[in-house]
Amino acid sequence: MAISGGIYPGQSDAFAEGDCHAVFFLFTDNPSADLALRGAHMPDHLVLLETHADVISAVGPLTTEAGAGMAGLWVVETEDIAEAEALVRADPFWPTGLRHAHRALHWTQVFRDGARRV
Repeated sequence: MAISGGIYPGQSDAFAEGDCHAVFFLFTDNPSADLALRGAHMPDHLVLLETHADVISAVGPLTTEAGAGMAGLWVVETEDIAEAEALVRADPFWPTGLRHAHRALHWTQVFRDGARRV
């Protein structure tokens, strides 16, 4: 699927098939949530990620320098924000109160493996 409307000088009006367009989800943890919920729901959380590995390319916690958990990050490779949001809401962590909030950030890769992609 191509996206039109380049945002960088000299960029073509459409990206070629196979270019990377992703949605990064930044989750902030709920500091008052029962941490035992994470362990209880982790197996189902991992099954969801494995089931959708065709679009969910990376997931993991974000921590402070001291190692304390504070947030999470998902990389969902899709141009369909509704599809990405549906995956977030299907996550067994979603209804537990472990997440305080989330934010979707759209990303277009412009450089990879030493080469320009625009």
